[in-house]
Amino acid sequence: MRALLVIDMLEDFVAAGGSLYCGETSERIIPFVESKIREYLTGGGLVIFIADHHAPDDREFSRFPRHCVAGTTGARVIERLSRAAEGANGRVYTVTKNRYSGFYGTELEKILKDNRVEQVGVVGVCTNICVLYTVEELCNRDYDVVVYRKGVASFDEDAHNFALKQMATVLGARIEE
Repeated sequence: MRALLVIDMLEDFVAAGGSLYCGETSERIIPFVESKIREYLTGGGLVIFIADHHAPDDREFSRFPRHCVAGTTGARVIERLSRAAEGANGRVYTVTKNRYSGFYGTELEKILKDNRVEQVGVVGVCTNICVLYTVEELCNRDYDVVVYRKGVASFDEDAHNFALKQMATVLGARIEE
């Protein structure tokens, strides 16, 4: 079974005016991410939205501005991507997280195991933060990981490129177009 992780494609990160807007690079990946969602679902795979989700007083706000606060529009998956996943009952999940990794304190590992997932595709933002730390955990759990270069972005191009290199050379993830 294949699963696509769609990491933090949320209003606060991807929509202009969001509290941690990742810039135009994050907007440019939306059509590619949408096509991957449709590809995975059409092919019988899973789509798992990994969504930053914080309490109003989360400690992370000492490092970053307030963002993705539970119950706010900023914490929602952008509409275009949520619409792309409509109608795939039982094959679309949303996992909320309050740390960089999609595994920390979440049900992600259980979802992957329960569905006998062997290969995980990864798209989303930010390449050098939540994407990198989630890929690190996937690789440490021996999943076959594919990071789609056209489907990841960051506000920092140098850090983006460094993270892609780390995922390929250190973690062993495949970087594909």
